[in-house]
Amino acid sequence: MPRGDKSAYTGKQKRQAEHIEEGYESRGVPEKEAERRAWATVNKESGGGEKSGSGRGHAANHAPSRKGGHAGGQASASRSAAERSASAKKAAATRKRNAAAKH
Repeated sequence: MPRGDKSAYTGKQKRQAEHIEEGYESRGVPEKEAERRAWATVNKESGGGEKSGSGRGHAANHAPSRKGGHAGGQASASRSAAERSASAKKAAATRKRNAAAKH
């Protein structure tokens, strides 16, 4: 089996990889990189391609999928409350100004 051959993967794993890849592409990741990341995530979760047979399965680790949501937000978390508040006030003023300009 050549490297990159996906025949050992189940249909569910292939669908998962496709869905993950679409998510990356929608966020601007290049196609080849999105595909690489998607398959890395599927492999990390399920341990790679699955072959049928009794007793060969094991529980999936969903931590890699959850990791994406937790990875963000660190920039605002490292800022002080005063900095976040000032930023929020500035944003509110901008929204108010833009709304007034429309009418």
